[in-house]
Amino acid sequence: MKAMILAAGEGSRLRPLTLDRPKPMLSIAGRPMMEYTVAWLRHWGVTQIGMNLHHRPRVVMDHFGDGSSFGVRLTYSVEETILGTAGGVKRLSGFLDQTFVLVYGDVLTDFELKALVNFHFARPNGPHVTISLYHAATPSDCGIVSLDGQGRVTSFVEKPPIHEISSDLANAGVLIVDPELLEHVPDGCFYDFGQDLFPALLEAGVPMYGWTLPESAYLIDIGTPERFAQVQQEWPTPAARAFLGHGGTP
Repeated sequence: MKAMILAAGEGSRLRPLTLDRPKPMLSIAGRPMMEYTVAWLRHWGVTQIGMNLHHRPRVVMDHFGDGSSFGVRLTYSVEETILGTAGGVKRLSGFLDQTFVLVYGDVLTDFELKALVNFHFARPNGPHVTISLYHAATPSDCGIVSLDGQGRVTSFVEKPPIHEISSDLANAGVLIVDPELLEHVPDGCFYDFGQDLFPALLEAGVPMYGWTLPESAYLIDIGTPERFAQVQQEWPTPAARAFLGHGGTP
């Protein structure tokens, strides 16, 4: 499998920390956060990784190079104008020519990726997407999913108002995507997974499935100063040390 890490955002909520570097390059436990994501993917056998960049792209490219020093092969896509989560993926559709893992660059996790992959490939035949999910304490801040009894997504609402919340299952920021789904994304314009692509797929009847993380899994979006401070106290987890190696570093 291949993977793509979404890393084009400016991280405005974490300024001034992100003025001179992208959000995924902020230091956690002495290492740029993206090193942990790359190590996690490599641990699960994913060594061909694409990244979309926009804000301070040279910081990422100078640090990782071609990826060989980190045991992977990297393909970069530098966006002069931000294309959104789905638009950024579409721009790398030539690279993403097989079922791939999509990881939001501000998400840090230690869950068993193979369990999500196995769930995806066990679904009925035909192109589809599987969204990893977690139980959100504040659903109005997240992309919220409702499922039927077979785990198929019946609705997806990005940051719903409180009176429209029907579930606490939220997009965890790690997805398995079949490449055929990128045909639904227009070329060269801003297009978002939550706001645009997921509703379009549901309307078109394209299968979407949800897989809920086990309670033991660690997952955090570092997008606010509070969560960035929190992760400094919690990372690496015992499960993360298993894929980071002795001492907890990639």
